[in-house]
Amino acid sequence: MGGMSNANMGSSSRASVPSALLFCFCTLLLGVHGGSRTLYIVYLGDVKHGHPNDVVASHHDILTNVLGSKEDSLASMVYNYKHGFSGFAAMLTEDHAKQLEDSPEVISIAPSRSCKATTTRSWDFLGLDYQMPSELLRKSKYGEDIIIGIVDSGIWPESRSFDDQGYGPVPSRWKGECVVGQGWNHSTCNRKIIGARFYSAGLDHEVLKSDYMSPRGSGSHGTHTASTAAGSVVEAASFHGLAAGAARGGVLAAIDDAIHDGVDVLSLSLAHPDENSFGALHAVQKGIAVVYAAGNDGPRPQTVENTAPWAITVAASKIDRSFPTVITLGNKQQIVGQSLYYKGNNSSRSSFTHLRNGDTCAPDVLNVLNGTDLEGLTLYCSTPVSIGARSPLEVFQTALQVMKMGKGSGLIFATFTIDAMGMTSDCQGIPCVLVDFDTGKQILKYVANDSSPMVKIEPGRTITGKDILAPKVASFSSRGPSTDYAHFLKPDIAAPGASILAATRDSYEILSGTSMATPHVAGIVALLKALHPNWSPAALKSAMVTTASVTDEYNMPILAEGLPRKIADPFDYGGGIVDPNKAADPGLIYDISPSDYSYFFNCAIKKSVDCNATSVPGYLLNLPSISVPDLRYMVTIPRTVTNVGDVDAVYHVAVQSPPGVKMDVEPSVLVFNATNKVHKFQVKLSLLWKRQGDYTFGSLTWYNDKRTVRIPIATRITIHDFFADVA
Repeated sequence: MGGMSNANMGSSSRASVPSALLFCFCTLLLGVHGGSRTLYIVYLGDVKHGHPNDVVASHHDILTNVLGSKEDSLASMVYNYKHGFSGFAAMLTEDHAKQLEDSPEVISIAPSRSCKATTTRSWDFLGLDYQMPSELLRKSKYGEDIIIGIVDSGIWPESRSFDDQGYGPVPSRWKGECVVGQGWNHSTCNRKIIGARFYSAGLDHEVLKSDYMSPRGSGSHGTHTASTAAGSVVEAASFHGLAAGAARGGVLAAIDDAIHDGVDVLSLSLAHPDENSFGALHAVQKGIAVVYAAGNDGPRPQTVENTAPWAITVAASKIDRSFPTVITLGNKQQIVGQSLYYKGNNSSRSSFTHLRNGDTCAPDVLNVLNGTDLEGLTLYCSTPVSIGARSPLEVFQTALQVMKMGKGSGLIFATFTIDAMGMTSDCQGIPCVLVDFDTGKQILKYVANDSSPMVKIEPGRTITGKDILAPKVASFSSRGPSTDYAHFLKPDIAAPGASILAATRDSYEILSGTSMATPHVAGIVALLKALHPNWSPAALKSAMVTTASVTDEYNMPILAEGLPRKIADPFDYGGGIVDPNKAADPGLIYDISPSDYSYFFNCAIKKSVDCNATSVPGYLLNLPSISVPDLRYMVTIPRTVTNVGDVDAVYHVAVQSPPGVKMDVEPSVLVFNATNKVHKFQVKLSLLWKRQGDYTFGSLTWYNDKRTVRIPIATRITIHDFFADVA
């Protein structure tokens, strides 16, 4: 599928084979109301009344005790959480909030905070080509009748990705609604978008004016993520001819309604403001798998978000696709950058100039050029490399603004290896090309030796396949360890999230972010759920983590983009890059009863006499990973595996100890048969030397001649209390 597509977006036809992933779209609008009253979220735990109306009445009773009258309670109440869990959102003063906090019924209360969005070929890269369907696609019937709930910023229902041609009736178990509003009526929902809600209470009026008062979204984020997770197949979709191929899929009020409505999977491409995420916990306890974005603050460590152990936290990876753009210099030398530049006058040449002051886009250099007539000139500059310099994205945007204000003809931007292809789309048809420093040096050498340097920039092309180094962890993808729950290794898994083509309103656009990776995993979970309807959310996560890839098809280790590029480790990608076909048949799973989460959750939310400094550490939870952030003495960690493969099977253990740590596993052989489907084993970790250290990584793998079941391990030797590792 390499080369340039000449596909016309307007004449594209929909494939006859539908992607049968169904979903309910839940629009999310959260915010903090100004003034003396603030929107607070009050959490009360499990639902303790049979009918939702009784739950709502109990909320008003609690609030009336604080505010003094039923009328004030009714006026203050914004949302009632009454299906999957009990709680409410209300406009309160700080004093009222403190009074509520002391109420025995209240587990937690906190101000509402805004959730930020974290933002083809990718499905084929994962081995799910609908034209040559894998066994997983065939056996799962393409995820038929599985409902994915998308919690995001809004949807554009007219996109061809939401065409319901060829779909059967809506599943009878669906209890959701198609809420009408501005630009959205009952007929807007169909057999693909089977339900939709929107949430606007508590938002400032100025915010509401910028969007539709309905599930329709004016922005591209929600449509992009929804079409990735569960979009219908659209042939010849492309972004102005680039990335051509088949594009398809794969908060609290929204989560509460989703539990009631009957979704199977929740996909949230959001940076969650509350790590405790009790809404997600209750969804998991109801058997709903919850998939969250890891965040876009990489490659810095300790930036991963949504790290609760019951959620599936997704990092972003790159796929085997690049966008080479040929740059021809006046001496006929041709060099190649990358760009989303999609049009231009190929027959003309434009004058070439480079910036002064070391050829960097330093602020003082750009200030000198600001307002200068640059018509007919192509600018060249490079991002500063000094410590404390601005990010390449910021520098690029400033240089682009200078170029546009001066009516320049193009921009060639030299930088280190980053995932920043998306920023070239801001050039809107003007040639903007990214090159690395080596290529930049060649350009500067030519400019220095030519009295009238010239350049011609070709439109970008699309190259895919084995020639492209992939997969890699994207540089923007947030990294572990978690600053809140270091005993849980996060992220859990990585999936394609860089330069992903999906629907945006009436067309298709390339976006990058863990927002784009999250719906890929949600779509895979839907397929696995269709194939294994009785698997718990923990089992579904285990299947993906233990079968993920840590090497490419040439058995070379997967790399992580950053400063510098390095071999990826579990804090970059968790178990590795998701492999959906292997996850369909994992052999063994690390399962967790939903009730096992509650003890940890209650400890994290509200301290009590049952939750103190001697509580059992979180690494004892039966997760498909192990993280010990404070290894001082030998620790024994139990794990339990359940056989979901061949009835009679024997697995042997292979251990890769983290450097500085001795790891023993007992027993070293597990024998399964019809009567012994579940086995326990112990992992003993001990220090090889007593020395304050950083995290080191290893793995534990159960294997036989058919399957390997691998979990990542992270340990940090800690000798001193409160040791500040900053130098």
